[in-house]
Amino acid sequence: MIFALFGILITSIGPAFGEDGSVVVSTNKLSYSTADVILISGEIKYNALGNQLSLIIQSPNGNIAYIGQITVNSDNQFNAEINPGGPYWKTSGTYTIQITQNENNQTSTSFEFQVIDAPENELDQVIVEENVEVDVEVDVEVDVEVDVEVDVEDVAILDSVVTTTTLTVQDSTDLVSYEITNGKIINVIPDLDAVSLLIDIEVIEDGSITLTIPRSVLDATINNDDDEFFVLVDGEEVDFEEIVSSVDRTLTIEFLAGSEQIEIIGTFVIPEFGTIAAMILAVAIISIVAISAKSKIGMLSRY
Repeated sequence: MIFALFGILITSIGPAFGEDGSVVVSTNKLSYSTADVILISGEIKYNALGNQLSLIIQSPNGNIAYIGQITVNSDNQFNAEINPGGPYWKTSGTYTIQITQNENNQTSTSFEFQVIDAPENELDQVIVEENVEVDVEVDVEVDVEVDVEVDVEDVAILDSVVTTTTLTVQDSTDLVSYEITNGKIINVIPDLDAVSLLIDIEVIEDGSITLTIPRSVLDATINNDDDEFFVLVDGEEVDFEEIVSSVDRTLTIEFLAGSEQIEIIGTFVIPEFGTIAAMILAVAIISIVAISAKSKIGMLSRY
């Protein structure tokens, strides 16, 4: 019995192997807390199967805490660093790591995670500026002539443009068509860190939404093959129906009354700020600099 227990202990500490031994994964520690960085490393045996791996970390309550892709190095080794923060890392307990090369080559391991709340004294360090009264007499007159006009509406970057049947994700030129029952879409924004689309909804009662998403907006692939999306409704993973074509992917997702946000997680999402948005910001910055420079000239000319 002692030898059997010792063997089980060694197995739990060492790296986890896939069913056929083609993928190995391990962590640098057995337990972590909120302030730690989770270091994941491993090796694949067969590079010919592809150098793109999917990484999924599942929390104790079954929700997806993290999802991403790892590129394997030329020596068949791979590494990843995970910062355990955000709304999906609020539960202490055993988290499971799953590494997938393809459907026949995958492995998993687990670690313990402890949630550490912020110290209460940090909440007391709040500076209230509303009650500060400033009595300053200013004798300097500033005569500024501004010829550069900045239209605030032109500078603002909208998260999305939603109509009754289509929506535009920020500055993307490809439209996402949709149908929704017992609710409406409020806003849609891409989350670059999570490689996902965040869809804010206002729901009257139980219903569903069908989204036809161009692959240029959001996609999920591993080694150029289609992979499954992960869909969360208010942080809970849900099942969905999907129809796939070469240019888009259509998802039908059901939601309950009171739902507020749907998150669709893939492996590619459009950049949060594209070329047009960058140009708008550049024009705004140049305009502000011009206004500031002219203000200084006007002040110097009076003295």
